[in-house]
Amino acid sequence: MQARKVATASAEETEAVAARLAERLVVGDIVTLSGELGSGKTTFVRGACRALGVAAPVTSPTFTIGHRYRGRTLDVSHLDLFRFSGLSPAEWGDLEPYFEDAVVFVEWPEAGLGALPTARVAVRLEHAGGDRRQLEIAATETALLEGID
Repeated sequence: MQARKVATASAEETEAVAARLAERLVVGDIVTLSGELGSGKTTFVRGACRALGVAAPVTSPTFTIGHRYRGRTLDVSHLDLFRFSGLSPAEWGDLEPYFEDAVVFVEWPEAGLGALPTARVAVRLEHAGGDRRQLEIAATETALLEGID
């Protein structure tokens, strides 16, 4: 994977980076988001969803595990595996429909290692003080990273 580092100074800037990436995503793409609590994972997903035409409120699915949104031309799934310590076959069975015919964003993907399909993009977010964030975006193709900073 190729990687690029991007610094943002606000939630709006984080959303804008996600929006630029989202323009290149297609059905079947998986984007993983790692980082400590409050590092901006859901904010990143919100920016991507807006760029993909999702009009519904985009919120963290921590307690519901997943949300499915209808975008302008495709569906978006947003999963949060924070409460998992791993994925059993039964749990994967519950999540599998979210991966059908959608772009999928997975927060806390570490819980799904070995069970989740391979990600096309991996995003790591870190606090940098206040509303500032450091993002490391790795992608299977360099073209996905062009113009995101």
